[in-house]
Amino acid sequence: MNREILRLAIPNILSNMAVPLLSAVDTALVGHIEGLHYLGAVALGTMIFNFIYWAMGFLRMGTTGLTAQAFGETDNTQSALVLGRALTVGLSTAALLILLQHPLADISFYFLATSPEVEKFARSYFHIRILAAPATLSLYALHGWFLGMQNARYPLYLSVFTNVINICFSLYFVKVLQLNSDGVAWGTVAAQYCGLIFAGFLFLLSYRKFTIHFKLRQIFDREALKRFIDVNRDIFIRTLCLVFAFTFFTAKSAEMGDEILAANTILMQLWTIMAYGIDGFAFAAESLVGRFIGAKDAFRLRKVVTLSFYWALGLGAIFSVIYGLLPEEILQLFTNKPDLVALSMTFVGWTIIAPLINGFCFIWDGIFIGATDGRPLRNSMIFCTFVIFLPLYYLLREPFGNHGLWLAMIIFMLFRGLTLSWMAYRRMHLWTAPKTTT
Repeated sequence: MNREILRLAIPNILSNMAVPLLSAVDTALVGHIEGLHYLGAVALGTMIFNFIYWAMGFLRMGTTGLTAQAFGETDNTQSALVLGRALTVGLSTAALLILLQHPLADISFYFLATSPEVEKFARSYFHIRILAAPATLSLYALHGWFLGMQNARYPLYLSVFTNVINICFSLYFVKVLQLNSDGVAWGTVAAQYCGLIFAGFLFLLSYRKFTIHFKLRQIFDREALKRFIDVNRDIFIRTLCLVFAFTFFTAKSAEMGDEILAANTILMQLWTIMAYGIDGFAFAAESLVGRFIGAKDAFRLRKVVTLSFYWALGLGAIFSVIYGLLPEEILQLFTNKPDLVALSMTFVGWTIIAPLINGFCFIWDGIFIGATDGRPLRNSMIFCTFVIFLPLYYLLREPFGNHGLWLAMIIFMLFRGLTLSWMAYRRMHLWTAPKTTT
C-alpha cells in the first residue's frame, strides 16, 4: 500500500509544488521592481482569483472522487460522463465570469482597503487574467479526472509544462516588455491556454476510447447533472469558506499597510509551498479512497487512511525543520529589500510551526473528498471560519496586531483538523458499508 500511495503522491507533490513555485517566481519578479505597489497589486489580484477559482475547486475535487469511484466499479461510461459534466459546468461558469468581470471587480475592490496606486494596478491585473477563465476551469476538470483514473503522471506533466511556460512568458513580459504586474497577468493567460491544448493532447493519447461515451443527451441529463451538482455543493461551500478565510487574512493585512501586506504575502507563499507539498498525499488519498469505496474494499480503505497521515505528517516535519533552520535565507529569495526581510522575520515563527498543524486537515480533506462525503467538510469549515477564526481575530487584533492575525489563522487550521477527526470517527463506517451513499 505504501508503494501505491507513493506512486500517486510523488507525482502529485511535484505537480503541486510547481504551482507555488510559479507564485513565488511572480512574487520575486515584482518584489524586485522599484515600488511596493506592484507586489501589492499582484497579491490583491491573486487573492481575488483565489476566491473565484478556489471556490470552483470542486471541479477538480468532486471530479476526482466521482471518477475514482467509477474507476473502482470499472464503469468507463460513467467515468467519461463525469468529465463531460465537469467540463460543461466549468466552461459555463467561465463564460459567466468574463461576462460579469466589471461588476465582479467593483465588488471585490469595494471590500478591499488598500492604497489607490495598488488598486489601480490590481484592477488592471484582474481584467487581464480573467481572460484565462475558460482554460483554467477546464484544466481543473481534467486534472481531477486524470487523478480519479489513478493517473498522477498527467497532472504532473500538465503542471510542469504550464508553469514553465508561465514563468517564461512572465519573465518576457516583465523583464523585456517592462509590463510590471500586467506582465505577470499576461503570462498566466498565455500559459493556461497552452496547458489546455497540451491536456487535450494527453487525453487523446491515452483515453481516446472514452470519447465514444461523450453523448450530449447523457451529459446533459437533468437528473445526472443535478446529482453532479448536489455531490459538489458541499465541497463548493467548504471551499468558499476557506477562500473567505484567506481572503479575509489578506484584506486585514492590507489594512495594516503596504509593508505588512508585502511581508504577509511572502510568508503566505511559504505556507502555500508547504500546503501544496502535503496535498500530494491528500490527492493520493482522494484517488485511492474513491477507488476502494467503488470496489467496496473496506480493509484497504482503512489502510490507506492510516498510511496517508504518516507520510503527510513526516513531510510536514521536514518543512518545519527547513523553515526553522534557514528562515532569513529563504525570505531573501523573495525580495532584496532588507527592511521587508527584517519585518518578515518578526512573524516567521508562525510559518515554522504551521506544517506540524496543517497536515491533519489537509489529509482529512482528501479522504472526505475521495469518499464524496462533503457534508462534514462543509460543516467543519463553517464552524471553524465563523465560530473560531473570525471571533479570535477580533479578540486578538488590538493586543497583538499582526501576530494576532497569524495566531487566529493557526488556531483555525488546528480546529479544522480536530473537527474533521471527530466527524471521520462518526462517519467512516458509512463508507465501508455495502452501500456507500452518505
